[in-house]
Amino acid sequence: MHTLYSLALRFCCPFSQLRRSSPPPQPLIPPSVPASGASTPWCICGMEKEREDEETEGRERPEPLTDVERGIIQDTWARVYESCEDVGITILIRFFVNFPSAKQYFSQFQDMEDPEEMEKSSQLRKHARRVMNAINTVVENLHDPEKVSSVLGLVGKAHALKYKVEPMYFKILSGVILEVLAEDFGECFTPEVQTSWTKLMAALYWYITGAYTEVGWLKLSSSAV
Repeated sequence: MHTLYSLALRFCCPFSQLRRSSPPPQPLIPPSVPASGASTPWCICGMEKEREDEETEGRERPEPLTDVERGIIQDTWARVYESCEDVGITILIRFFVNFPSAKQYFSQFQDMEDPEEMEKSSQLRKHARRVMNAINTVVENLHDPEKVSSVLGLVGKAHALKYKVEPMYFKILSGVILEVLAEDFGECFTPEVQTSWTKLMAALYWYITGAYTEVGWLKLSSSAV
């Protein structure tokens, strides 16, 4: 698990040229960054957003994004989204290649080993667009915590109840996303940008795992033999 978490921190290398040849897989989203002030309610726009559901008590809240950080994320994402499909495919291919166990949730990709074969898969491309569009919705609504909570809540519940995806894969995927962005857009991925994106990934992971908890994932998992 230490190895998985460290992925989220490996984006010091500058965003080089966008590579369109090697990407990875799927579920959707991010790593958790402990809140510096655990008692402070967190929301993406930095406004207070209490989550009083007792099942979420004890979960570390990510550090809130500042207005400046939200602007940084939106400016950076505008560049990334210009090559939405290429970047998404690169992310998913790397995800599947580096973490082949994730392929168990995708019948279309389970037997694919060759990155070039994955790149040609229409199903992988379709899922890449889905992942990128979900991130785009979040970035476009950083000012609206209710919208973000709703979108990521649906993502979390669908992956927990319908697809039965272990939540740790969202943390792994987050690390892969940060790694690819840092490599492909290094000229603008400064330490300040890197910090902002790490905090955003922590937020996504927090919301999604919160949805898992709400549907009783922890209880179901702990009762399984």
